[in-house]
Parts: sequence; structure tokens; C-alpha cells
Amino acid sequence: MNGSKYNFFLTVWNKYLSVIRILLKRSATEEQVLGMNRIDFERAGATNKSGYRFSVNFINGRPDTLFSGNDLIQTFISVLTTDGVIHDHLSKNDYTFTFTSKYQLYIKNNNSSKPAEELPVLTEEEPSPANGQ
Repeated sequence: MNGSKYNFFLTVWNKYLSVIRILLKRSATEEQVLGMNRIDFERAGATNKSGYRFSVNFINGRPDTLFSGNDLIQTFISVLTTDGVIHDHLSKNDYTFTFTSKYQLYIKNNNSSKPAEELPVLTEEEPSPANGQ
């Protein structure tokens, strides 16, 4: 692991940590999106022209995959798991974090249920002209 690159990524993720906390709480009702500054990542050494993409699933407070050798993802996981508030959310629910090449972080709570307005409403069936009434 390149130490300076790792530290730069730590700085970038820590910059967005408070917003990630808020969006994590809001993800209980719907998927959240955080637009991030491309320049922050370029300064940290992420000069990949196509941008970086990754997806991390947290199940029971832990990532479901090891990402050895990838400073960007390892620092992201480290920042999330060492923050007390976020760690508490991660241990209570399963989440998917997806980072796109457009520097957007999607946060999805995999335990949230469908909003009530999407559920069908059961009503007493009224007679209709098609039923011959």
C-alpha cells in the first residue's frame, strides 16, 4: 500500500464523513446520492480518466468482500467502520455503497421496506357496469 496515497484518500473520505452520516440515516426511506468533487480525488492521486467505480456491501457491519491493494476502497471502508455513528448503523442494517465514475456515492439501505404508498390499498369492491349491474 502506498502510504501517502492512502493518507490522501483518508483525507478525502473524512471530508465527506458528516454528509455520509446524514445520508445513511435518510437511506432508511430511499436510496441516497452524494455528489463528490472530482478534484479531491485527483489531488489524492486518482488520475484514472474513466474515474473509479466500486460497490461495497456491508452485511452485519462488515464488508462482504476483501479489497486488498485498492487504497481508495480500503480507506473508504476504514473511515466508515471507525466512525461510531456509522458503525452503529452498519451493524443494525445491511447497506450497499456504490461509487460511480461520475464521483457519485449511492447509499442504499437493503433492509428498508417499500413505502406505504407503493402497497396496494384493499377496498370493498363496488359493482361496475361490466358486471351487469
